[in-house]
Amino acid sequence: MVGPRQARTDDGRSRRRRDDGAAAVEFALVLPIFVALLFGVISYGWMLSYRQGISQAAAEGARAMAVSVSPTGSTVPADRARAAINRSLASYGVTCTSAGTLTRNGATVGTCGVTTTACTTGSTVQCARIAISHNYRANPLIPSFPGLGITLPTTIGYTTTSEVSS
Repeated sequence: MVGPRQARTDDGRSRRRRDDGAAAVEFALVLPIFVALLFGVISYGWMLSYRQGISQAAAEGARAMAVSVSPTGSTVPADRARAAINRSLASYGVTCTSAGTLTRNGATVGTCGVTTTACTTGSTVQCARIAISHNYRANPLIPSFPGLGITLPTTIGYTTTSEVSS
């Protein structure tokens, strides 16, 4: 059986040979776009996962503080709240310190407030307020592709409030 006949150019060479480099040139033009998209998806996916982790950490901190029964003025509820926050953020390498800072690898990357205030419901009940804020654009968890960093949010944060048992 004879294969398909190849088209010939005016000088007698086959068209396939003339087009050999076209695929490499097209690949070189398209590759940077695909790499940028890949890094963008990874950067945003990680950032959104971290945002969910921050909201979970704040909720866990408020929950831990709400069920901690201790004398008025005790730091035990706040310490338990920070411990719950740190457990939730451990997989990201982020820590809430007793000084109210959010740290990663020893560097301050944001704030972490654990406070008790009067509830706004008008009652005499105390409320635990947990506020976590990370300056994400200046301190991203993973390096972003050059140029994509400006599309990431400046700050990622979450605040939650819960009634405290007495």
